[in-house]
Amino acid sequence: MALNLLRPLLCQSLVRQVRSPLVATSRVRAPLLYPNTTSLPAACTRLYATKKAKAKAKGQSAKVNINSALVEDIISLDEVQADMRAVLDALKDDFTRNLSIRTSPGALDHIVVTTRDGKFPLNQLGQVSMKSPQVIMVNMSSFPEATAAAARALSESSMNLNPEVDGTIIKVPVPKVTREYRENLTKVAKQLSNKAKDSLRRVRSNAVTQIKKAKEGHSEDTIRLVEKQIQQLSDKISVDIDKQLAAKTKELLG
Repeated sequence: MALNLLRPLLCQSLVRQVRSPLVATSRVRAPLLYPNTTSLPAACTRLYATKKAKAKAKGQSAKVNINSALVEDIISLDEVQADMRAVLDALKDDFTRNLSIRTSPGALDHIVVTTRDGKFPLNQLGQVSMKSPQVIMVNMSSFPEATAAAARALSESSMNLNPEVDGTIIKVPVPKVTREYRENLTKVAKQLSNKAKDSLRRVRSNAVTQIKKAKEGHSEDTIRLVEKQIQQLSDKISVDIDKQLAAKTKELLG
């Protein structure tokens, strides 16, 4: 009983000793009630561990998972999530269309040709094939009237191509892929991912604005939880954007 009564006093005494600059660099000897040891009593150790655990828990925000049907009169979480996913999908499409190493016929699949009848993918108007590792061939015999437009689309693309027209055949020399070219593409990838994050922030901001307009008739706790859910959805897509950038950068640098 006496030992239990002394423990709080011993803990306070030991804490003062540890904090004192005079003993900060020396080993703290235990009181006589704990012979043959140089560590703090278990009661004190448990006290510090508990405070540390509480501080850690306080710094972590609990995840929120709200049933969309329960807050549909405030905002459609499904629509917000779809808008955020659309940002990620658009980034993937931008990566495919604008960041190609030009080593296969498929590298031209994203090229869009503008004709009098509308806009069409190049591979729907012409037959694309590799004549050699250095030359891509586009046979426009099925739509000869679109040959000039196809050549123009190739030259105006972001791929630094110089197509050569021979009748209905378009020869596309493949420029040598230098290290500098690869590094420039990674910079473009970074720019595209930053734009995607800007778009993501706009989606989140618009959603939060809509939530604030619906405050009347709903508790502050409910509104706060919905805002946290929106932030979590945004954070997840942001992580996915970073993953796409990392994967594309690794691919481009080889």
